[in-house]
Amino acid sequence: MSFQNLSLGSTLIIIGLITQSFCVQAEKPLYTKPPFAAFTSQMPDALLGNSKYQKPVWNLHDYLQLPNWLELNIEQRTRYETLSGSYRKGTNGGDQQIPLQTSLWLAAHLNHFRIAGEFLDARQWGSDSGSGVNNTQVNSTDLIQAYLAWSTQNLAYSGYGAEFMIGRQTLNLGSRRLVARNYFRNTINSFEAIKFRLTDYENWQLQAFVSLPVNRYPSASNDILQGGQSFDTADGHTWFSGFFLEGFNLMGKLNSELYLYHLDESDSEKVATRNRRYFTPGLRLFIKPIKGNFDFQSETIGQFGSVRATNLNTDNLNLTHKAWYQHLDIGYTFDIVWSPRLAFEYDYASGDHNPNDNIDQRFDSLYGARRFDFNPTGIYGAFSRSNINSPGYRINFSPNSTIQAQIDHRFFWLAAAKDMWTTANLQDKTGNTKDFIGHQLDISLRWDMNSSLNLETGWAHLFKGAFAKYVPNAPEAGDLNYFYAQSILRF
Repeated sequence: MSFQNLSLGSTLIIIGLITQSFCVQAEKPLYTKPPFAAFTSQMPDALLGNSKYQKPVWNLHDYLQLPNWLELNIEQRTRYETLSGSYRKGTNGGDQQIPLQTSLWLAAHLNHFRIAGEFLDARQWGSDSGSGVNNTQVNSTDLIQAYLAWSTQNLAYSGYGAEFMIGRQTLNLGSRRLVARNYFRNTINSFEAIKFRLTDYENWQLQAFVSLPVNRYPSASNDILQGGQSFDTADGHTWFSGFFLEGFNLMGKLNSELYLYHLDESDSEKVATRNRRYFTPGLRLFIKPIKGNFDFQSETIGQFGSVRATNLNTDNLNLTHKAWYQHLDIGYTFDIVWSPRLAFEYDYASGDHNPNDNIDQRFDSLYGARRFDFNPTGIYGAFSRSNINSPGYRINFSPNSTIQAQIDHRFFWLAAAKDMWTTANLQDKTGNTKDFIGHQLDISLRWDMNSSLNLETGWAHLFKGAFAKYVPNAPEAGDLNYFYAQSILRF
């Protein structure tokens, strides 16, 4: 039996068994959940006074009889993932990996103040020198959050809520396309930041921050495979800042987000950079999915500034950077059993049309996540928001309140034929290779057994197009299969 049939068969068997066992309407849980999101990222909100997740059914806080002012959570995720075939330059054959992620969250509340910290251990089993393992997969034994916060739900009796945070923290803003706390990826972005938030609750919310992105160490593949350990630091040579304004229910159910980010980086002793100096403004308009109604989302992002062609110390030429990105989707949620939602979606991220001039047009997604738009990352991660032209459609459905399923089918062309397929490091600077990369089928299923445990599985198949098969230095021409199964336990 081929790997493709085995992976698809395994996924369909799991879907069938779970659907057969749980087609009856389950009791609605007391918590809400975004699709395929990890537990830890849904921390209690100091201003809104609620939590997106109820307290875990199995929890250390009650077992240890801790006081109410003290929070303690442990989350452990184990995933098995396997990939057959290859799409990256210089690679052949498949790969497999068992990434493990364990986080410990501890917070103390003292009136309007809180002190919080989060320890993360992200590691893997099964990789070797041919796996190309990197620090998006491994970041063992480190502190990703350690901050002091002050908050009030009624600032100076104005009715506004305000929060001030200083220290190491994760950032999660808007659609998460540019700034995200990673859900699927094994490691998580963090920043040494000062952040301020002001909200009028039902009407608007403003966030502003200045930060130093934290670099994950070690970064070299050999050091990671040998179990090297070095604490993460921000080197002070890269600054990332911005403001983010949200408007709620502006006209009926319309919501908006207006933002501007600024990135200014330069080389340090440990990190060689491309000296990116970007301004990135964006506007997002959306209506959330509701049964029996249409919904839509539009996000338009510009990007301008300067960047160097490489991160070599000898490269002193600054290129003018002009890039943009557009996301569109429109969906309808049927008010019938299983609440299916059908959506048509489109993403365009500009590429560099002329590699030989002094203008760079390749869009940079900064510190964003991509699982929810394109594909599983991990050892797969075939597509990102850079030099792509991608229409597609998506079907979501829920047999009951504890099960979520998704089928996503997308097509991928290069936005600029002479530019790179960035995740594969493949390029034809002549533009003579046809620009169709291929199309991808992605199936995902998640079962929340309770508020402490969920199980998830998924399968993705990449049908290679002409560019993926025939571009110079392309690996073997066969299609790709990626399969994963994971559990997340929170207590």
